[in-house]
Amino acid sequence: MPSRSAETISPRDYTNPSMAFQKKRRQLIAAAGCACATGTLRPAHADEPWPQIQALDTLLDKRELHAGKVAIEIPKLADNGNSVPLTITVDSPMTETDRVVAIYVYSERNPRPRIAAVELGPDVGRAQLDTRIRLAGTQHIVAVAQMQDGALWGATAEVIVTQSACTDDT
Repeated sequence: MPSRSAETISPRDYTNPSMAFQKKRRQLIAAAGCACATGTLRPAHADEPWPQIQALDTLLDKRELHAGKVAIEIPKLADNGNSVPLTITVDSPMTETDRVVAIYVYSERNPRPRIAAVELGPDVGRAQLDTRIRLAGTQHIVAVAQMQDGALWGATAEVIVTQSACTDDT
């Protein structure tokens, strides 16, 4: 009996669907292993950490947005985009010399991309924002914290929305 290689599937194999499935499965696993080993399989946003939002570019004004210090707490799946809970926490000692002066929240697909702009006064003891937001479909949320020295720190999170809000430009 001649030997068959793993790449070829003979017509005889199709009479047994389980055998054909196993061969295709092995080929898929081998291809995925090669893709991971060579580095061709990467996360979707590996090269660009921040979504392209024109209003965010206006805030940045050619300044660099650093990743870190900001944490976004939002459900990965929102059944209704009319009221999605959002908590933003910034890791800051909130002292006179090292504190957060503002927190900004942007959305990728809302008709009005700037969701919130909150200034924090010198008496605020914790840099945290708890609110509910409206989202027009599945998108990325970007939170930016502006420090007293002008540095910008941010984070992004993706939210899958099953029923969109903001369909009337509000």
